[in-house]
Amino acid sequence: MGHSQPTWLPTPEKKKKKEMRDQFHRLLLLLLLHLSLLSLLSFGSITQAKSVIEPCSSSDSCNSLLSYLLPWDSKLSEIASRFQVNISDILATNSMDPTRPSSASQIIPAKSLVKVPILCPCVDGIRRSLSTTYTVKAADTMDLISEGYGGLVSADQIRSVNGGKGAGYGQSLVIPLPCTCFGNTNNGATAVYMSYVVQRGESLGSIGARYHTTVTDLAAVNGLGQPVINPGDILAIPIPACSSANLRWYNESLIVANGSYALTANNCIRCSCTPTHLNLQCFPSGIMVACNRLQCKASHLFIGDVVVTKTPAGCNITTCVYRGHGGRKIFRSLVNSSHVNCSGNESYWETSPMASPSPETMFPSISLSPSPSPFSAPSPFSVFGAGTASDSRSNQTSNSSSGVFLSLSISCFSLLILQLVTLFILK
Repeated sequence: MGHSQPTWLPTPEKKKKKEMRDQFHRLLLLLLLHLSLLSLLSFGSITQAKSVIEPCSSSDSCNSLLSYLLPWDSKLSEIASRFQVNISDILATNSMDPTRPSSASQIIPAKSLVKVPILCPCVDGIRRSLSTTYTVKAADTMDLISEGYGGLVSADQIRSVNGGKGAGYGQSLVIPLPCTCFGNTNNGATAVYMSYVVQRGESLGSIGARYHTTVTDLAAVNGLGQPVINPGDILAIPIPACSSANLRWYNESLIVANGSYALTANNCIRCSCTPTHLNLQCFPSGIMVACNRLQCKASHLFIGDVVVTKTPAGCNITTCVYRGHGGRKIFRSLVNSSHVNCSGNESYWETSPMASPSPETMFPSISLSPSPSPFSAPSPFSVFGAGTASDSRSNQTSNSSSGVFLSLSISCFSLLILQLVTLFILK
């Protein structure tokens, strides 16, 4: 009689099922381990953006700037509405001609930098602006609203300042924006501070070169122990400025950032701070018709006019200068000076520098996004191509290692899912 297989021994079918079940459990365990690794890498790859916080105790405010990277094509009127500032102030801050009727409707391409002027008050013991609000639209999310402000504010910051509320349709949200004053001085000189969002590939060196300052100065202003920055960090950049403090103006004080201008005296006077020197130059704005008292008494000179007369000893210079305003009254006076060294051999009369810019200089202080190359697609931030190639490579390398491991982990995760699905089907 033949021997039959004991019933307690597993059949080949049961053995196969057990092996598949064990393999399924092992893959499930590996999947959980990869999920944990993926979470750690994701968390590690997201660095918390840093920004300088200026403590304050007074109720005064200062004029500050935002360096706004356009997330999409925008008209100047749309930018002004987004930040709730006057179009004329954006024109002035970016040194654009205020007499061009089409300036407000000009479309500025995405990834261009526009300087936006804001008032920087003291709120709850720190400097920040809370004057901008946003009305939530139907398809809005907190992330999309944050994106609209070019990285100057995060979704979490918007949520926090609004009491943890979400982006409910029709809701009015306060948009907290970074700003600093630091007494409008930097190393003893007059300055206006601009909040700047660091982009990928940038370093303190490249940013300093762009705005004519040093790594040491930027590190000191922003309280950086090490001169290391990351994309998304917000820096306070000191912009040299012109001041009316020593010009003996009547009942008026004016600080104008270098490379921009300001309208004053009911928009009748335009005072510029040119890049070549840090002295205010004031002259009629040309945008207001009903502006009186622009001519200096006992002369044919208007505010901003200069007459140079050659003399045997050199030359005499007569200038009609702006002296402030009170109500509708504009103050001005003649200033005479003698110089030994004068250029040229002829007397001449300089009129107010009010020439309109050519179409090529319509955006003199706006950094426009470059046109795409037919050979290679540029980086979205190639407009910032400052600094050396080694600076750019070192920054990109420091941010790429976690991305490589993250990509590998995602690939392994996908393979595990595929194997688990296959086993489940075969089972």
